Amino acid sequence: MNTGIIDIIEKVTEIFKTFLKRGDYRQTPERFAILKEIYHKDSHFTIEELYEDMLNKKFRISRATVYNTIKLLLKSNLVVKHQFDDNSAHFEKTFKTKQHGHMICTICKKVIEFQDTELYHIQKGVEKNFGFEVHSTTLTFYGLCKDCLKN
Repeated sequence: MNTGIIDIIEKVTEIFKTFLKRGDYRQTPERFAILKEIYHKDSHFTIEELYEDMLNKKFRISRATVYNTIKLLLKSNLVVKHQFDDNSAHFEKTFKTKQHGHMICTICKKVIEFQDTELYHIQKGVEKNFGFEVHSTTLTFYGLCKDCLKN
């Protein structure tokens, strides 16, 4: 296994342990298994997809535990929620991820991530000009992808 991902999982585990302890939440093996599963993912996911992945890997876990753990991970800023369409929320890990935006095709619903150095400059400008410390950003463009434009 990649030592980089092992280091990241160790760090997010410590962050989550501290968060749970401060909030007087229980530190359960299921919560840490969910955290680990999320940090092995390379893309966005829904709670249902995460739940199915956990079941397929033979974890004995309830859907309620997944939902409740996601709520805690959102509060601890280890996961961010995106509402790309009207139907379901998508989530992604936040720790040690590169700043990026999303382009959503309104026809095929494809989610395309992009990076642009201008995003960094905009964030720094907001922090400097407004005295605001940015913890996370979300930038989403809705339109048509290349494939759908062809059709």
